[in-house]
Amino acid sequence: MPRLLMLMFLLIGPVAAMALQDPTRPPGPQAAPAPAMPSKQFALSSILYGAERRVAIINGVPRSEGDTFDGVRLRRIYPGRIELVVQGQVREVRLAAPPSIRTSK
Repeated sequence: MPRLLMLMFLLIGPVAAMALQDPTRPPGPQAAPAPAMPSKQFALSSILYGAERRVAIINGVPRSEGDTFDGVRLRRIYPGRIELVVQGQVREVRLAAPPSIRTSK
């Protein structure tokens, strides 16, 4: 019987101690997740794609493959999209579809 009581105290003791943490103590670093950085917006207005030269107009500024701006690297330019490296992650930005033009009769 004394061994059973000792075993119960050893098993329940850590659980009870965890429940008795100080509520006025500020949370530790793992208690609150880091706030998410707002996603940067990129306006891809046009792409010039040729055999010798590739240029993308991003936020009104011409950029070539490998250019770095605002902590972002332009990884690759394709005919209808670009690949950017933002905080180590590849992000794809597509060229918006051109507006439809109607002709009057």
